[in-house]
Amino acid sequence: MTERGSIIYLEAVTVDFDGFKALCNLNFIVNYHELRVVIGPNGAGKTTLLDVISGKVKPVSGRVIFGKDQDLLPMREHEIATLGIGRKFQTPSVYGNLTVWENLDLSLKRVSKGVFATLWAKSTPAEIERTQSVLATIGLSEKRGVRAGALSHGEKQWLEIGMVLLQDPALLLVDEPVAGMTDQETEQTGQLLQSLADKHAIIVIEHDMEFVRQIARTVTVLHEGTVLCEGPVEQIQADPRVVEIYLGRKKEKEAHAAAR
Repeated sequence: MTERGSIIYLEAVTVDFDGFKALCNLNFIVNYHELRVVIGPNGAGKTTLLDVISGKVKPVSGRVIFGKDQDLLPMREHEIATLGIGRKFQTPSVYGNLTVWENLDLSLKRVSKGVFATLWAKSTPAEIERTQSVLATIGLSEKRGVRAGALSHGEKQWLEIGMVLLQDPALLLVDEPVAGMTDQETEQTGQLLQSLADKHAIIVIEHDMEFVRQIARTVTVLHEGTVLCEGPVEQIQADPRVVEIYLGRKKEKEAHAAAR
């Protein structure tokens, strides 16, 4: 049975950093099995949004509800992660001296809690099957024995996505996944994220508008810590407020450059 309704719900969330409101009375909803792209100029609050959902940053006011009725605000980061929220940061964090397979194997959920117990625990047939499945999903089956440090930038990003997937997230948070990628890697990343939306809700923070057009179903535009507008990518691109924000920032940078 497919779950319906919202998987994450933020109501009137405000984050204040010494007087600077990174988020200001923000309302934001994502449904189960939805691929949502969040865009906005620098300083709009995009990364802070992910920080609040993952528990890294606590708002001064508002509510953050996961699933049916789980209040995330009293919870710590590791507690939130165990609920089924996985995060992929912009810079890939993989173990360069370990193989692709070993990186994935370390990410598996295990009954054992200790680091050494996890390192030396023998994988069960079910865990091996799951790892093989994720390897195929991220397109790295042929590189299972390659050291992660020898992978291309795009391949490292896919590997880390695979490592997060092995934590069984219902909601996947992805921050600028295609920064520094080749055109081919960018296209493959888009295909990967679209395929994952069949089983996971995904929030993607991104600046690359070509990539946004490739994957977006619904786009949320943040500006000054709140939602400016939301809808299909064609609607967003035609919105005069969005055009003004991006063109205004571009003209401001050009003026500063000319003054030097």
